[in-house]
Amino acid sequence: MGKITFLGAGSTIFAKNVLGDCMLTPSLQEFEFALFDIDLDRLHDSETMLKHLKETLQANVKIEAYTDRKEALRGAKYVVNAIQVGGYDPCTITDFEIPKKYGLRQTIADTVGIGGIFRSLRTIPVMLDFATDMEEVCPDAWLLNYTNPMATLTGTMLRYTGVKTVGLCHSVQVCAPELLDRLGMEKDNIQWKIAGINHMAWLLEITREGEDLYPEIKRRAKEKQQNERHDDMVRFELMFRFGYYVTESSEHNAEYFPYFIKEKYPELIERLNIPLDEYPRRCINQIEDWKKMRKDLVNNKHITHERTHEYASYIMEAMETNKPFQIGGNVLNKGRLIANLPENACVEVPCLVDRNGIQPTYVGELPEQLAALNRTNINTQLLTIEAAMKRKKEAIYQAAMLDPHTSSELSIDDIVSLCDDLIEAHGSWLQSFK
Repeated sequence: MGKITFLGAGSTIFAKNVLGDCMLTPSLQEFEFALFDIDLDRLHDSETMLKHLKETLQANVKIEAYTDRKEALRGAKYVVNAIQVGGYDPCTITDFEIPKKYGLRQTIADTVGIGGIFRSLRTIPVMLDFATDMEEVCPDAWLLNYTNPMATLTGTMLRYTGVKTVGLCHSVQVCAPELLDRLGMEKDNIQWKIAGINHMAWLLEITREGEDLYPEIKRRAKEKQQNERHDDMVRFELMFRFGYYVTESSEHNAEYFPYFIKEKYPELIERLNIPLDEYPRRCINQIEDWKKMRKDLVNNKHITHERTHEYASYIMEAMETNKPFQIGGNVLNKGRLIANLPENACVEVPCLVDRNGIQPTYVGELPEQLAALNRTNINTQLLTIEAAMKRKKEAIYQAAMLDPHTSSELSIDDIVSLCDDLIEAHGSWLQSFK
């Protein structure tokens, strides 16, 4: 019997998606699903929900909740990571409210930017603890990381631990179909190629039976942009200016660049429909929704599930059956998979999965303007990893100074002061820095 360990199993809805998918995968029957979370109430909720789901789906799996992380990991073949260190209260609130005092506004704050830097700094030590346990009790396991900030966490694991790791996001597999949906275009028989970095990967090609769809996409997008306010205005603006569509949503990308959230140009927020403070709003709504959903989800003995587009179960299936599957995975840019990005960057590229594991494909050079935009975010990611690994306060300042949005709004002195305020406010959620 194999074992799939889910770290952060208190994320009940996400656990349902990933482990529900696994229950529907024939090659994963007989596996144990080992659940671990530091929130024991949420852990119990997920265990109850998954046991009901197992009965409904008539899956032949074993579901076990653990309060000892090392025991949950012991002998695992696959480990899914979906933790959030510090949660909404206090850490997300801190990540948003303190920068606001400096006039620095954010939308999601989970990837780069000042919020992404501090989310990395409090999560990397926990991930390194996972690695220590895994190297001891399941050294051959694959870690499927879903936790943000994706590039810094996956990059740290690949550069500083012996754990086989791939970072997985939701945006790659839905990028092209959702774009065509948005523009009222047919999705049948399309092919596409995507590469870059997480949340800023690029739709490099999109064709149908050899025909380039980009001219029609841009024509329709221009028309839509002129005639209506919609939730993808930032991405369309980037496509018009830089030539290509980006994988992650407009609310995310609004804060990855220096062009959109500007105190000097407040009219951009309205014109491009940028939802400031979007992530705290989502968190509050999710907390409220969970109170209503809990009864339907946890105690529902007739709960059911259909396989989702999350990559995890397909990766495990490909490794178990040796039937190849292609994913967009986050891996180290070793051997310059993307030739004009740094080797120590974590990149998002097409990967082949089979019994040999995860094999990234060579992409070559990105169009220079796209590589340049990626590098602006990679700079901050690499310095954030350096700050975490060497416990260097100076590297935190430098990561923030090089962040496109932060540096376009604040002076050097204010950036340093903001970092100091965030270090103090996060307190014991962070390791000590020299």
